[in-house]
Amino acid sequence: MPDAPATFRWREPTVALTLRWGGYRTRLLGGLLLIVAGGLAVAGGGVSSPFATALLYAGSVAHITGWSILPSAGWRRVWALIPSTTVMWALLAGPGWLWILVFPYLGWLLVRHRPLASYPTLLFVIAGAVLVAPLFPSYSLMLPALGTMATIMMLSALAARAVHVAQARGRDVRRRRKLRKSAASAP
Repeated sequence: MPDAPATFRWREPTVALTLRWGGYRTRLLGGLLLIVAGGLAVAGGGVSSPFATALLYAGSVAHITGWSILPSAGWRRVWALIPSTTVMWALLAGPGWLWILVFPYLGWLLVRHRPLASYPTLLFVIAGAVLVAPLFPSYSLMLPALGTMATIMMLSALAARAVHVAQARGRDVRRRRKLRKSAASAP
């Protein structure tokens, strides 16, 4: 009687990392919250008043802190936070620059340890920026433009995760087939 097939269980690769402090979920959610809040604070900042300037710097610190506490290999966080912070400042130029959100998204894929097969989802972010920028032409409409792009980036990240799961599932199926063949050929 053949053995019942084992169910496939996939886990985020970053869950297996040994964390020096804090819990995985707390660091993931806290880091994501700081990244988004810091980015929004930078978008609301500027040099028009001392408060706006302080908001610009406080947002940058929050954004950098968010990337720094995400559970991931250290070098991946550094490679993500530098371009992402630069992008947040560049977005002060207005919705015409939404296409550069591809760099924080690329950082997200890197920090989440996504395989190269998931990187074509970058095209969704680029296409979204090309479509969204004309809909929100002035800086006064930057908040809805960023909200729309955040939705596109979130859906793209979910697509990248689905690609990662599918790739891992295929690898698991091939491994099980190989084991069955070797067990069937053994005396």
